[in-house]
Amino acid sequence: MASISSSSYKNYQIRNRNPNPKTSVLLVIDMQIYFSTIAKPILPSITSTIQTCRRAAIPIIFTRHCHKSPADYAMLGEWWNNNLIIDGTTESNLMPELERREEEMVVEKNTYSGFRGTGLEERLKEMGVEEVIVTGVMTNLCCETTAREAFVRGFRVFFSTDATATSSEDLHIATLKNMAYGFAYLVDCKSLQHALCL
Repeated sequence: MASISSSSYKNYQIRNRNPNPKTSVLLVIDMQIYFSTIAKPILPSITSTIQTCRRAAIPIIFTRHCHKSPADYAMLGEWWNNNLIIDGTTESNLMPELERREEEMVVEKNTYSGFRGTGLEERLKEMGVEEVIVTGVMTNLCCETTAREAFVRGFRVFFSTDATATSSEDLHIATLKNMAYGFAYLVDCKSLQHALCL
């Protein structure tokens, strides 16, 4: 994905805050082989963000979007003409470049939301999490939906501008504007490193 100019959303970025590593978690949304074309351009940013969070002892949770049968397609089946990610296929696997560690949790989902029917909210509360840092794909679908739902559930949201990606620059920027306006503090690799003193 092409580099995004901050001028396209900076008018909405009027709130600034740093995440608290003691109460934060990093969400890596749907970085799966199915999305490789969209995801590969942000791999340097997302792996940098993962490494930053590991050094800061921030837990990392990966989500994996998959469908087990037509019974769980719901509206996604209609919307995407049943061109969905089927569990057990190579495309449903997380990208190996992420080098996920065995102890790092994977949450399976079958909607745009990382929360709906996944138990994620309960897990976060058990962990004492108050803040989520959102990265992954697609910016305007699963990342945005998960960020919005985190916000309405009372979590403080940080949304990455350079470790998220989608199918077009227009859609990516539109989400960043929405996030900055009403839902999330915007961050990037460098600002996170600086905020966490790494």
